[in-house]
Amino acid sequence: MSTAAAILRKGWCPGALRPMQSGDGLIVRVRPRVGRLSLDAAGAMADLAARLGNGHIDLTRRANLQIRGLTEDRLDGLQVELDRLGLLDGEPESEAVRNVMVTPLTERDSDVHRVAAQLEPLLAFDLRLRALPAKFGILVDGDGPLSIAGERADISLRAVDGVFAFGVDTSRGTQWLGACPAGDAADLVRAAMLTFLGCRPQRRLRDVGSTGFSMIRSALTPKLAPVPSFDASSRHRIGLLEGAVGLAAPFGRLQADQLRQLATLAAAGGAREMHLSPWRAIYMRVRDAEAGRIVLDGARAIGLVTDDSDPLLRIEACPGAPDCESSTVDARGDAHRLAARDFKGSIHVSGCEKGCARSAPSSLVLVGDHGRYRVIRNGTTRDKAERQVASKDIGKILPERIDG
Repeated sequence: MSTAAAILRKGWCPGALRPMQSGDGLIVRVRPRVGRLSLDAAGAMADLAARLGNGHIDLTRRANLQIRGLTEDRLDGLQVELDRLGLLDGEPESEAVRNVMVTPLTERDSDVHRVAAQLEPLLAFDLRLRALPAKFGILVDGDGPLSIAGERADISLRAVDGVFAFGVDTSRGTQWLGACPAGDAADLVRAAMLTFLGCRPQRRLRDVGSTGFSMIRSALTPKLAPVPSFDASSRHRIGLLEGAVGLAAPFGRLQADQLRQLATLAAAGGAREMHLSPWRAIYMRVRDAEAGRIVLDGARAIGLVTDDSDPLLRIEACPGAPDCESSTVDARGDAHRLAARDFKGSIHVSGCEKGCARSAPSSLVLVGDHGRYRVIRNGTTRDKAERQVASKDIGKILPERIDG
């Protein structure tokens, strides 16, 4: 383990070995194995965030956790503790490419779990794959109460009818090329990634163009069978599920005390681990429905979101100022003000035009710009604004309802 980590400022996904500098200090991203975090590890991370950071923990769209507000002199101590918890990679290069999202609540004895568990060491130890872009990602999805099949990833695997549908990202979304047995999935993912690395440019798979896509398809389709019919959309909800619960943190931000208390609640409810998701929600299997209701009541009492109808779930907001150096607005504070309004549709409040909190279009987008907001309707942060408003006037943007 190298504790002399390079500090990155922007344009990169942070890690535990290669943190990123932000307005509130260093950001350290922790990638739990196969999307699971034991309750002991969750409690330990809460303590580390409070003791070594500023107590802020972010849930990311890649189903990871970020500890914020660290200083360089505390980084070595954090890495030692993460290593003890089994949450540290051997080196920054392998950490950077270990980007595998797994359907929450996947059973350990399932093909989905087995395939994901094969992919993580493949990415970590095949030296050729270290040339992958840092944001290159894979998802492994299974049939169940939840699905991440509709989330965007460079390579998608979806368990269906005893095989895995194999999809690759294109400029028009995921294209499902065929299906393979579970035992062949990891090798085919490796083949796709190596073929991608032979293409130019090497940004994301959706950027390779028609020639690169033809190369990847030609390398894979002879080894694939026809794709069974299946629903390729995502399914996610929170609250009481069958044998489980789901809950969210407002705008993906947990406080250390909240995570610590949540781990205690989960243990009392019979849970053994937390499953992370790309929706900034946490899922846990519980003993029974009564235990689930008790966990949800406790989570609601500590400020977490437990109801799918909560308006906070329709608003995406980045940390904003002062946490992020790129922002000149209090994005999350302003988002809380908007949540108190009556609206329909989705809202994205971004501290700057990078749009880190959401890349998909929203009904209303507010983009921080030198202390004001650019207002965009039905678009993304990079679309043309219709006007600008001062932060104090954002409530006037909303009619009684946003339709979208």
